[in-house]
Amino acid sequence: MSQDSGRVRELHQRGLNALNRGRPLLGARAFRAGLRIAPDDVRLLNSLAAAEAALGDTEQGFALLDRADALATADTKGLLLQQRGLLLVLVGRMDDALACLDQAIPLLRREQTVLARTLLNRAMLHQIAGRVTPALADLDRCERLAQDLGLPRLVAKAVHGRGSCQLLTGNIPAALRDFDSARSVYQSHADGMLAVVAVERARALLAAGLHSDAATELDFALREFPRIRMDQEHAEAQLTRAQVALAAGDLTTAKTWASRAESRFRRRGNETWAAVAAATRLRAEFKTRTRLGAVAAHASSLADRLASLGLDNDAEAAGLVAARAYIARGRTDEARQHIRPRSGSRSLLETRLMRRLALAELGSTTGDRRATFTHARAGLALLRDHRSRVGSLDLRTSTTSLGRELARTGLAAALAHGAAPVVFGWMERSRAQAFRFQPVRPPDDDTTIEAVAELRQLAHQVRAAELAGNPDQEARRRCGQLERAIRARGWHAEGVGEHRAEATFAQVRAALAGTTMISYAASDGRLWALVITRRRTRLVELADLATVSESLAKLHSDLDASCGRQLPAALDNVIKASIRRQLDALTAGLLEPVRPMLADNDVVIVPTGALSAVPWGLLPDMTGRPVTVSPSASTWLTGSDTGLATPSRWLLVAGPDLAHANDEVLQLAKVYGDGAVLLGPDATVQSTLEALDGCTTAHFATHGHHERENVLFSRLDLSDGPLMAYDIHQLRSAPAHVVLSSCDVGQTVVRNGDEILGFTAALLYSGTRTVVSSVASVDDDAAVGVMAAYHRGLVNGLRPAHALADATAAQPMMPFVCFGSS
Repeated sequence: MSQDSGRVRELHQRGLNALNRGRPLLGARAFRAGLRIAPDDVRLLNSLAAAEAALGDTEQGFALLDRADALATADTKGLLLQQRGLLLVLVGRMDDALACLDQAIPLLRREQTVLARTLLNRAMLHQIAGRVTPALADLDRCERLAQDLGLPRLVAKAVHGRGSCQLLTGNIPAALRDFDSARSVYQSHADGMLAVVAVERARALLAAGLHSDAATELDFALREFPRIRMDQEHAEAQLTRAQVALAAGDLTTAKTWASRAESRFRRRGNETWAAVAAATRLRAEFKTRTRLGAVAAHASSLADRLASLGLDNDAEAAGLVAARAYIARGRTDEARQHIRPRSGSRSLLETRLMRRLALAELGSTTGDRRATFTHARAGLALLRDHRSRVGSLDLRTSTTSLGRELARTGLAAALAHGAAPVVFGWMERSRAQAFRFQPVRPPDDDTTIEAVAELRQLAHQVRAAELAGNPDQEARRRCGQLERAIRARGWHAEGVGEHRAEATFAQVRAALAGTTMISYAASDGRLWALVITRRRTRLVELADLATVSESLAKLHSDLDASCGRQLPAALDNVIKASIRRQLDALTAGLLEPVRPMLADNDVVIVPTGALSAVPWGLLPDMTGRPVTVSPSASTWLTGSDTGLATPSRWLLVAGPDLAHANDEVLQLAKVYGDGAVLLGPDATVQSTLEALDGCTTAHFATHGHHERENVLFSRLDLSDGPLMAYDIHQLRSAPAHVVLSSCDVGQTVVRNGDEILGFTAALLYSGTRTVVSSVASVDDDAAVGVMAAYHRGLVNGLRPAHALADATAAQPMMPFVCFGSS
C-alpha cells in the first residue's frame, strides 16, 4: 500500500467516524482532505455527498454523487445507490429514495457495515410512511449486523429507530425506554446524536401531553444543532417545537416556529417537510379563530398536496383542519366533504382524535346531539385505551389538547341537554380518569434506587441549610436534576391495559342516603353544579369561574398571612374582614343557589379546577357539617363500597423542626394506646414506610412541602430526609386512612381533565381511602387540640368527615379537608 493510499484511507475513516458521531462539518473536512490526494476516489465522493447534505447543501451532494456515478464500478454501485437514497430522503422524495435503497441492499453483501446503515435508513422510510412491521424487520436485522460487527453506535441507532416505531404505535413507555437506551450509548460514542434523540423524546412527551418537558428537550436540541451543523434535524426540531407550542395553547409561538421550520425546509429543497410545517402553522391559525375562510381554503389545498406526496396521515389531518374551519363558519356541507368515512390504517392517534372531534363539532352545529355524544365518547375511549398502556402516574394524569376539547364538547352538549343522568355521565368522563386504572409501582432498578437515595440525602442537606439561613444552591440544583431523572425513569413503566368503568348515575344516587353530592363543572367560563340526593336532582348555573377563582386566591393569601402570627390589631382586623368577604363571595358563588337541597345532610363535593383548593369547612353553610371532597363520583363510590376499617394498626409520626409535633403525637398515643410511635431520630423514612405499608390509620405531625413545579416530589420532612409522594407509590398496600396535620400538603396541582397531583393525591391514587389534610397554612399550636379531638372521634366510631366536623366546630380558621371517601 502506498503512503498516499494509506493516508486516504485514514482520512476517509476519520470522516466517517465524525459523521457517525453526528459531526458532519468535521467529516466534510476530512473527506475534502482525502479528495485533494485522490480526486477520483468514489468512496470519498460518496461520503462527502452525505456530509454536504447533512450540512444543508443537498444540491452539492447530488452533484458529488453524479460525479461518482461516472466513476462507479460493480463494487461501488451499491454504495452510491444507498447514498442517493439518503439524499432523496433529505429533499422529501420518499418513494424515489425507497426505490434506491431497495436496489442497493442486494448489492451490499460484501459491505456489511454499509448494509447495516442502509437497513437503518430504509427502516426510517418505512417508519415515516407508517409501515411499522417492515421498519422493525429492517431494524432488527441492522441491530444484529451491528452487534456482530462490534459497532455500538449503529446498535444504538437501531434501538433509537425502534423507539420511533414504538412511538408510532402509541407505546410511549417502550419508546422512551429505547430512546434512553440509545442516549446512554450516544453520550460516550456519538455526542452529536444527543440532540437528535432529544427531539424524538420530545415527540414522545408531546404525545403524552407533557408539553413543558417536551419543550425542555427541544430547547437543548435547538441550542446544539447550529453548533454541530445538522440542518435537516434542526428544521425538524423547529417543527416539533411548533407542535409543542400548539398543544400547549401558545399560538403565537407555534406560528413562529412553524414558519421558521417551513423556511428552513424550503431552503433545503425539501418541499415534503415544508408542507408538513405549513400544516402545523395552519392549525395554529385555526386556533386563533380568525380568517377562518382563508384557513379552510388553504388547509383543503394543502391536504391535496400532502396526499400527492404520499403523506396520508398528514393529508387527513390537514383536511380535518379545513373541516373544523368550515364548521366554525357554519358551512356544514363543505365540512362533510373533508371528513373521511373512516381514518386510514396508518392514521396516528392524534388524527383519529381530531376526526372524532370534528364529527362531534359537526353534530353540535347541526343540532344532532346524538352524533355529538357518540363521537366525543368514541374519541375519549380511544384516549382512555391509549392511557391504559402507560404505568407512570405522571403520564396517566397528562391529557392531550384534543382530549380536552373532546371532553369539553361532550360536556357542553350535555349541559344544553339538561337531563341529570346525561350531565352526570359527561362530568364523570371529563375528570380524574387516572383513578380508573390499576396503580403501577414505579421502577425500582439500581439506577433509580441510587438516584432516590442521593435525592433524599441532598434534600435533607438543602433543608438544613435553609433552616440555618445559608441556602445551598448547588445542592438544590442537583436535587432538581435528580428529580427530573427519577421522574423520567418512571415514564418507562407500562400499564396493564385495564380500567374500571365509571359509576352510573343510578349507582351513585342509590348510595346517597342522608347525603347530598354537589358535582361542579366549568363550561365556557361559567360554573355549573349538579346537585344529587337520593330523591332529588337539580342542575344549577352558578357564578363566573374567573370571579370565584379570584376570591379563592385572595382567601388563600389572607389565610397564609394570618396563620399563627401575632399581627398588629389594625392589620389583623383588615385581614379578618377580607377573609369574611372572600368566604361570603365563595358562598354566594358556590353554595347559595344550591342551599335548598342541602338540608341537614352530609355533603360530598366533586370539585373542578381551582375548586380543589377550597377550604369547604370555613364556608358558613358547611361549618359543623360533615363534608368529603372526592376527585370524582366514581372514586367516592368505590371508597364508600370498600368501607373504612376500624383503627386497629396505627402509626403516629413526629417530624423534626416542628415545635408541637412531639406533644401532638404523644397526646394521640394516649388516645390509641399501643401502636407505632416514631419520634425524633426514630422517625426515619425507612421505618415510616415499613410501618405505613398496610396500616389502618396513620398520622403525620411533620413539616410538609407542596412542590407545584414537580408535584411527584411533594414531601414530608422526617429525621433523615423527606418522605416523598414518589415513595407512596412504592407501597405494596396503602394505608386506609392518613392524617397530615401540618402545613398545606392538601394542595394539589390540577391538570386538564381535573387530574390531580400532589402528596394527598399520591395517597389516594395508591389506594388510601381517606386523607385529612389542609389546603392552606395551619396554625400548628391550635391544630394540636383539633387533632386530638378528631382522633377521639374516630376511636368512638365516627366516620372521618363527621369526626373532622366535630373537631373543628369550636376552632375557627382550620382549613382541613376530608379527601376521598368517608
